[in-house]
Amino acid sequence: MSSPIYIKIHNEIRQRIEDGEWAVGDRIPAERELAEQFGVSRMTLRQAIQTLVDEGLLERHIGAGTFVARKKVQEKMTGVTSFTEITEAQGKMPSSKTISYVVTTPSLSESEKLNLKAGERVLRMERIRYADNIPICFEVATVPFHLVKNFDREQITQSLYRTLEQHGMTMGHAEQIVSAVAASERIAAYLGIKRGAAVLRLRQVSQLKNGQPFEYVRTQYVGNRFEFYLER
Repeated sequence: MSSPIYIKIHNEIRQRIEDGEWAVGDRIPAERELAEQFGVSRMTLRQAIQTLVDEGLLERHIGAGTFVARKKVQEKMTGVTSFTEITEAQGKMPSSKTISYVVTTPSLSESEKLNLKAGERVLRMERIRYADNIPICFEVATVPFHLVKNFDREQITQSLYRTLEQHGMTMGHAEQIVSAVAASERIAAYLGIKRGAAVLRLRQVSQLKNGQPFEYVRTQYVGNRFEFYLER
């Protein structure tokens, strides 16, 4: 199965950054120029750029353009974070709405984060997560397909972690990076907030107890509806 066009563009732009064509802090060409270079619509190009923004490789500056992101100070958190368990622990009812659900070839970033072998496929799903029917976050989660191929869609979308644990897979640790960003027009529409409103972006790679990565997730939380708690 071939990759979607926006994933191929994502890979090409990321490779250009890694090859030094654009250095940290450099402004990349405008969307219209890049769309012409790749021979795609601006909507497709914008989708590719947004995946790189969500991964922290690019950052948008309103009114100035899109730039290769600078490294930020990181705070290490421990433990695997399950939205379902966190929400239930606070006495709220978790739910989700699936926006997309597709088995496909991984992007370069997904292959790297999940330690995938050549030819392996992934399940990529986009969901809006709710607490008591209030939208809390928009999530893009990528999972090695071989881990979940025997589960049905509801088992995976309702609570992936719980499903894995029920089938003998023990959760290990997670690497998490949290940063503050402004909501894009698409994310704002999904979460019922204004474009440019503050959101917390979490990028997380979760592992099983045996050290195998099982999920790479990019989540954007409404800034005034969710907070992270760190315990040392």
